[in-house]
Amino acid sequence: MRRKIIAALCAAGLLTTSGCGFGGIYDLPLPGGADLGDHPYSVTVHFRDVLDLVPQAGVKVNEVPVGTVESVTLAEDGWTAEVTVLVNGDVELPANAVANLRQSSLLGEKYVELSAPAQNPAEARLGEGDLIPVARTNRNVEVEEILGALSMLLNGGGVEQLNTITKELNKALSGNEPEIKALLRNTDELVSTLDAQSSDITRALDGLNRLSSTLNAQQGQIANAIENLGPGLRVLEQQRGQLVTMLQAMRELSTVAVNTVNQSQEDLVANLRSLLPTLRKLGEAGSDLPKALELLLTFPFSDAAVQGAKGDYFNLYATIDLNLGEVLANLGRSRQNPLQDIPVVGDLTSPRQGESGDSPPPLPVPGAEPDQGGQDGTSSSPGGLGSIFGLLGGER
Repeated sequence: MRRKIIAALCAAGLLTTSGCGFGGIYDLPLPGGADLGDHPYSVTVHFRDVLDLVPQAGVKVNEVPVGTVESVTLAEDGWTAEVTVLVNGDVELPANAVANLRQSSLLGEKYVELSAPAQNPAEARLGEGDLIPVARTNRNVEVEEILGALSMLLNGGGVEQLNTITKELNKALSGNEPEIKALLRNTDELVSTLDAQSSDITRALDGLNRLSSTLNAQQGQIANAIENLGPGLRVLEQQRGQLVTMLQAMRELSTVAVNTVNQSQEDLVANLRSLLPTLRKLGEAGSDLPKALELLLTFPFSDAAVQGAKGDYFNLYATIDLNLGEVLANLGRSRQNPLQDIPVVGDLTSPRQGESGDSPPPLPVPGAEPDQGGQDGTSSSPGGLGSIFGLLGGER
């Protein structure tokens, strides 16, 4: 009777559980799990690969359990895994939180670790129904993957060929020790020289970079120049015979010029030495010579004379100094005596003492008239001063 009662109770329990949607052993709560609190919130995380992550696995923040994995399914795109986790409502995470798939130990369980991003965390909080996309998820490397890569390296890689490589290298180096040492020494010197000139190399590279930037900025002009260079090259090709003839003629001309210079070397040197004083004086003249040439081209009227032309007439302003002392002083400073051709009247026209009066008649003085009232026919002219006043056009 007791057995029948127990069987009935088990059947009733099973029926009750199946009526409530029992999904298997993963629906049973595990002891020692995270405290979800009174108001947990659900977050969806997409992974490229969840490995052997199972429901009821842990969710941690800074190695502290804060939730559990509710379900692991395939996302709608058919390529990624969709993991739904429940997180304690008191846990605050930014809206752009990241999720990583970790392993508690070498052979331990898998769990989901939630954390804030390393840079620029969001101000909004992670809440109910939020999605952490694949771009913000990752996973650690599995031990099986490491062992598989190592096995591929040892079995299908080139590790077994290291022995052959070592033997062939020993054969190549045996007997060539001096050459190898010289090579290493030269390499050391080369590296030392390059290191000493590192600043120059860096500067050259910087200059090359600037040149490349300039050429890149002028790419259109360079392409245009190259395109327009074709017609010019065709013209040069057509005139190639004339260019060759011209160059040959220039070669003959240079031969003749060199011959001429060699034969007239002494005369050429003498002429250059003769030109040296003239060139030196021209150098000393400096800017005076160009200014004098400017004035020479405007003779007899300088540039300032243009200001005197007011229309159909020309104004002339002249200052004439008729001071006798200044006139005589100017005449005395002249290199040629203006009175050298004018005889001085005075002692030359009168007889000296002890001599007869048969002296030659007085020399004529330009501008002087004979005195009609004189008894002895001598002139009453005042002498040289009268002649000077006659030259000046004045009278005494």
